[in-house]
Amino acid sequence: MDKRQQAILNFWFGDPHSPDYGQPRSQWFEKDPAFDQQIRDQFETDYWQAMAGHLNHWVSSAAGCLTLVLIQDQFPRNLFRNTPQAFASDAHALEVAETAIAQGFDRQLLPVQRWFIYLPFEHSEDLATQERSLQLWEDLRDHPASASCIEYAQRHYEVIRQFDRFPHRNEILGRDSTPAELEFLRQPGSRF
Repeated sequence: MDKRQQAILNFWFGDPHSPDYGQPRSQWFEKDPAFDQQIRDQFETDYWQAMAGHLNHWVSSAAGCLTLVLIQDQFPRNLFRNTPQAFASDAHALEVAETAIAQGFDRQLLPVQRWFIYLPFEHSEDLATQERSLQLWEDLRDHPASASCIEYAQRHYEVIRQFDRFPHRNEILGRDSTPAELEFLRQPGSRF
C-alpha cells in the first residue's frame, strides 16, 4: 500500500493495531471546525491531486479505492463545508465506488470501511443510484453498528424519491427551492 494511502486511512479509521480499529468514529459525521481544519492542514493537497486525476492509479486496489473515495466524497464535505465545492467531486467518488464494487474490493474491507464505498451512492441526487444504495447497505444489515447508516440511507432515498434532489443543498448550490421543499426544510432532521 502506498504510504500516502496508509496515512489517510490511519487518520480516518485509526491505527490498525488499536483496540477500537474497525469501529465507528464520532467525528466522521459531526460538524466540527477543528476536525475540518485538521483535514485541511493534512489532506487538502491530496484532494486537489485527486481532482486533477493524479491519483487515478489508486483504483487498482481495495485500499486505493477506499482512500480515493474518502478524499473525494468525505474530505470535501469537511474542507469546503457549506460551499458548492463540497459536492464538486461527488461524481468521481461515485465512479471510484462503482469500480471498487465491480472488482469486489468492497468485500475485502471491514464493514465500517465499506460504509464509505457505499456513501457516494447515498449522496447522489439520482433515484436509480439511491435504489442501488439501499441494495448495497442491505448487505450490512447483520452488522449491528451499520443500523444507523442503513436508516440514513433510507432517509436519503425518501428525500430523492420525493424531491428528485436534496433540498438542503439548494441554497448552497444557488438553486431555487419549491414551496414544498421550503416546508420540508422547516422540519427537524431535514438536513443531512
